[in-house]
Amino acid sequence: MNREREIYKVTLVGSAANVVLTAFKFVAGILGYSAAMTADAVHSLSDLLTDAVVLLFVRIGAKPEDCSHDYGHGKYETLATTIVGIALAVVAIGIGYRAATAMLFWYHGGTLPAPGMLALWAALVSVVLKELVYQYTVRRGRRLNSPAVEANAWHHRSDALSSLGTLMGIGGAILLGDRWTVLDPMAGLIVSFFILGVAWKLLKGGFDELMEASLPDEVEHEILDIVKTFPDVRDPHHLRTRRIGSRYAIELHIRMDGNMPLAESHARTCEIEQALKARFGDHTHITLHVEPVK
Repeated sequence: MNREREIYKVTLVGSAANVVLTAFKFVAGILGYSAAMTADAVHSLSDLLTDAVVLLFVRIGAKPEDCSHDYGHGKYETLATTIVGIALAVVAIGIGYRAATAMLFWYHGGTLPAPGMLALWAALVSVVLKELVYQYTVRRGRRLNSPAVEANAWHHRSDALSSLGTLMGIGGAILLGDRWTVLDPMAGLIVSFFILGVAWKLLKGGFDELMEASLPDEVEHEILDIVKTFPDVRDPHHLRTRRIGSRYAIELHIRMDGNMPLAESHARTCEIEQALKARFGDHTHITLHVEPVK
């Protein structure tokens, strides 16, 4: 429950920043005649929506095992991560499309309005604030071992990158004059590709977990190393691993002396489980299959 409250706290801090920035960006984009800033405001609005997704799915994912979910509800956090990635991809495509349309209009002789100083200040404030929120959120996400919170942190970082590109585009359009107002939508187009890259990273991780991808090689090697510290355990093999939200699931075959009493064999497997849980968390799902060595 403490973990759930901490995730809520982190997400609400980001949400508060997003509310302020979204309103500020929309006003600055409209009054400052900046297409890039208006697109940036839409990106911030998407942050608010994904914050809501994280709050909803983390609550569901924190539920314990029940009769229909023997491994708990941790996959809901994975689903939240995937939804955040999809939202990022959709926003990036939308920003890129609007920017490309404006650039084509300029290329064919159209005149784009020059952005105002209000838009420039909004971009600067956004870069600083969103980077601070990213640093806070990603550190808390790693400490809480929550992929959904880490995914949301990257959404904050993508917003900071978006605002940085917007800042450069708006600044260039203001400083270089009317002939270079195309820098405003050009910045939006470049930033859309950065956002797509972040979306791909989140989607790949989410899809890998939903498709039961194994844990990283270094984690599996660490599991085997822990098991090998027990002198009467031999030849750990058939290791199978996966992630369930913030938890690990580990299945492993081990060999022990076939003449060992059942009670002693059971005690040893319990010790192995405790050693693995001490390293990877009390909620780690562990299944050990013991084979006799004759």
